[in-house]
Amino acid sequence: MYISESSLTTEYRKAHPRQGLVLGLACAAQAMVGLDIAIVNVALPSIQQDFGVGQSSAQWVVVAYGLLLGGFLLVGGRMADLLGRRRILLAGLGLFTAASLLAGTAQHIGVLIWARGLQGLGGALIAPAALSLLAVAFREGRERNRALGIFGAVGGAAGTVGVVASGFLAAGPGWRWAFFINVPAGLVLIGLAAACLAVDGTRGRSGRLDLAGASTVTGALLTFVYALHHAATHGASALAWFAVAGVLIAAFAWIEKRAVAPLVPAGALRNRTLVAANLTALLTFAAFFSFIFLGSLLMQQEFGYTPVQTGLAWLATTTTVFATSSAAGRFAAAMGVRRLLLVGLTLLTAGMVWLTRLPADADYGTGLLPAFLLAGLGFGLCLPSLQIGALSGVTESQSGLASGLIETMREIGGAAGVAGVSAILVVGTGLAGFHTTFAAVGVLAALGAVTAATGFSRSRGLRSAP
Repeated sequence: MYISESSLTTEYRKAHPRQGLVLGLACAAQAMVGLDIAIVNVALPSIQQDFGVGQSSAQWVVVAYGLLLGGFLLVGGRMADLLGRRRILLAGLGLFTAASLLAGTAQHIGVLIWARGLQGLGGALIAPAALSLLAVAFREGRERNRALGIFGAVGGAAGTVGVVASGFLAAGPGWRWAFFINVPAGLVLIGLAAACLAVDGTRGRSGRLDLAGASTVTGALLTFVYALHHAATHGASALAWFAVAGVLIAAFAWIEKRAVAPLVPAGALRNRTLVAANLTALLTFAAFFSFIFLGSLLMQQEFGYTPVQTGLAWLATTTTVFATSSAAGRFAAAMGVRRLLLVGLTLLTAGMVWLTRLPADADYGTGLLPAFLLAGLGFGLCLPSLQIGALSGVTESQSGLASGLIETMREIGGAAGVAGVSAILVVGTGLAGFHTTFAAVGVLAALGAVTAATGFSRSRGLRSAP
């Protein structure tokens, strides 16, 4: 799967002299997917009140999106390789836009939940297709690193922007506009992608989708994400779902060994850089999304912030992630991915250590802000570094698979992290419980640093050629 850069085909680059347009489309599409991960979180009480349902039912508005998104990312990436990136991106945008309209007009909670699931499925097609478009449109090295820096900045900021937007929409025009705003944005992106992206060719694309492998791995991921979402509240039944996921993963491994055209080629799993990038991503996203989850609860439950105040408080992290990620792509050429990850994860760990010592009378400026800035700096350095590592040396015909893998780690890591810290938080009390849970998040970030230090080669370091 991984070969030298000279073997990458150049037709796509020749067909796209306006690389800035490809980057803009990819970033906008990724932002739309990222925004909808968090944009309904603050609005959940309003949704619950409007439909007259309990918290367990309303929570499925969040769960359904993450479930389908996390479950289908890997298959979505492979479909982009086999069927064409432009085709899959357009299909994903079309499904996401239609599902957003359905969600905004839903008159029953069941319809809203189904619409959110369809949004997640559309997102699972968009995210790997957008990232793989960058992988083939930009030459490996400084050129691609800079593009991935911007792409990572947009993706990293989207989640926290979603929290901010959710608070304002819930307090203003209403929660339905969290979905309606996707419709014109989606239509514009569909029009631009159809008009400006090169039509998918057939050269370099061969084979067919491994349906047996795709079915088992998707079933395993769906089951695993479902179990994670319910681990804190459905202990015994969640364990049973984890067991089912384990059986499906074992079946997937058995199928892949015997498949003529496996979904994930065996050579990919023997590649040190690929494994290091994805394991580090799993721990990094688990730590950062857990931090966002806990920080939101801390501000509202312990310090009495309103939803709008909570959203505004996250702007410090959002802007820091955006600025740092934008610049980190340039740093990669001189420092290498390994060093950037070590610095970034150390800063993220330091931010969590700061929060473990937060006093009960802490104010925002001297209490929360330093940790928010440290976490933003650290995560901003990690985002493009992980994508650069995951895509280095990837052939054009398998860039979608590599993109799907790293995006899957993002979703699985985030879901696992939030489920884990939720289980820790429920056994704690008050601010002390938050201190303990932030310490656990710090351990995740530190483990990510250890994985990066031992997984990436010291000698190579994934420094980029000019």
